[in-house]
Amino acid sequence: MSEILRFDDWTSPVPPVRREVLSATPDSDAERPPVLFVPGPGTPAAVFAEHWLGHAAGRGFPAYALTARPDGDLRAYVHDVVQVAAGLPRQCVLVGHGSGAAIVARALARYPARAAVLVSPMLDRWATVGALLRIDPVRGLRAMLSRRLPVLRSTPAPAGDPPVLVAGSPDDRLVPRSALDRTAARYGGAPLLFPGMPHEMMTAPGWPEPIDAIIDWLEKEPAS
Repeated sequence: MSEILRFDDWTSPVPPVRREVLSATPDSDAERPPVLFVPGPGTPAAVFAEHWLGHAAGRGFPAYALTARPDGDLRAYVHDVVQVAAGLPRQCVLVGHGSGAAIVARALARYPARAAVLVSPMLDRWATVGALLRIDPVRGLRAMLSRRLPVLRSTPAPAGDPPVLVAGSPDDRLVPRSALDRTAARYGGAPLLFPGMPHEMMTAPGWPEPIDAIIDWLEKEPAS
């Protein structure tokens, strides 16, 4: 599956980097689309390998997770996602968590994904920093000074108009319910909610519920 090239890709290419991509594949090939999980910068792909990669593969979806390059900006992160997605055997589903959802939202304008899921999406940098400052002032200050937190000044229209699901928890201390509603409305829907779940729902004790709901949605959407 090809990507959409932009002028700055030719005039100022993103420096190459060795990418860490973890994977889990089903026992048999049901020709379902691959699912590429994208965590936020600073969070390794292993956060998905703990539960969600194997679970998705167990339900018949080839699953991959990408670690963001250590020193990059939003353009570089998006470039890596698009490159990995374009190299998969079939048109894939992009799943971004936290600030990784901002990367996926931008990548959707470059790569015609089969579908996309934004989990606990942190699309507004300064809203995210504000929440961090309230919860953990030291971590919030580091995020404010860091280049690693993606800056999404606007949400571009996805290429090919894929279905987009927004999922999160009304009890997330970093992403309030109002932010979930706004993000889902941008894509013409309502958020899928998991009360009682924390921000890092893929490693929480109740981790099967959100990934099963996401896969159920994929099975009902054109992604299958």
